[in-house]
Amino acid sequence: MQADLIVGIQWGDEGKGKIVDRLACEYDMVCRSQGGHNAGHTIWVDGVKYALHLIPSGVLNPEAINVVGNGVVLSPESIIKEMVQFEGLEGRLYISDKAHLNLSYHALIDQAKERCKGDKAIGTTGKGIGPAYADKISRTGFRVGELLNPEKLCGAIIEYFEQNRAVFDVYEIPTPKKTELLKELEGYKEKLAPFITDTTQLVWKALDENKRILLEGAQGTMLDIDHGTYPYVTSSSTVSAGACTGLGINPKDIGKVTGIVKAYCTRVGNGPFPSEDIGKDGKRLGEQGHEFGTTTGRARRCGWFDAIATKYASRLNGCDELALMKLDVLDGFDEVKVCIAYELNGEEIDYLPSNLEDVKPVYKSFKGWDKSVGARTFDELPKEAQEYVLAIQEITKTKVGIISTSPERDDTIIL
Repeated sequence: MQADLIVGIQWGDEGKGKIVDRLACEYDMVCRSQGGHNAGHTIWVDGVKYALHLIPSGVLNPEAINVVGNGVVLSPESIIKEMVQFEGLEGRLYISDKAHLNLSYHALIDQAKERCKGDKAIGTTGKGIGPAYADKISRTGFRVGELLNPEKLCGAIIEYFEQNRAVFDVYEIPTPKKTELLKELEGYKEKLAPFITDTTQLVWKALDENKRILLEGAQGTMLDIDHGTYPYVTSSSTVSAGACTGLGINPKDIGKVTGIVKAYCTRVGNGPFPSEDIGKDGKRLGEQGHEFGTTTGRARRCGWFDAIATKYASRLNGCDELALMKLDVLDGFDEVKVCIAYELNGEEIDYLPSNLEDVKPVYKSFKGWDKSVGARTFDELPKEAQEYVLAIQEITKTKVGIISTSPERDDTIIL
């Protein structure tokens, strides 16, 4: 049995949480492959809002096993707080012993670096994600499995501070007191030890037993460390291929790939955003779409659907279909736009260049509509909304298989 995959196609915040939650009832296992608690998946069920940051979105399905893979950088403090809102997680949640720890000093470094960059700051969440991944790549990080021996890990962290004293002095980060650090690590062990395991073997066993597995990533393709709008990106591989390294599976294990996109476009933080609308329409999209970050609360930058970036991301991820989210947010606009090309150095292009700083959007306008909210079949959508969906399908060369018409789980059209 192959594992199906959900991947963000834009700059994150596309609505992956709702789709994973909606589909999770059909799967035996839901796995998170990368990122950290900088991610925020918001799920609405029967009017109740759940905000997830590290726990996979399958947690609301009582029958699903939830796996935090080795590609994740894990804040023990954050996941422990998140676990409190759910009961009976033991036997349903597993954390890779090979995932890297994101500790409090990583966040302090992250925030200090952003301050030093001034107006050239990337716009990170300040959660320590970049520094944690940097330690991983430089082979100086610590892994979740080391929490099982707090005394040894405590000594290793103190030694790490001594070896990097010059760096910590620059950022005015003091060496932790050994007694306090040991107590903190022992607390993490007490809470997390029952959940720590070799998740690679766990996932392999599920695949061999033909269990149905759903993979979810964090952030979006345009924030990928290699293929996104570098350097205004995240620190992990957000594309479908990243699920392989982040969980220990091979490309042949991947089945259906569903790309998640909003019916418009948003991004958080700095960096190029060709279809951004800084006028009244962009402001209205933000208000109607409640575009504030789940993790940071920051207002998101808003703009029109970018079909060129979507086509690029769809090809990069091998998408079999798109899930078009928040179509209802476009209700009431007299006109909606789609970016169908870019203008670069006076020339019109239909592909995504490596540098988006200098491109200008070329738009196609569509007649607006009203009352798509809550539709559960394609025929219930206004004619103009149907035409908009079909146009996106044609321009991106990827079929639209799912349409979301409100935050609620059941307000979803499956085509």
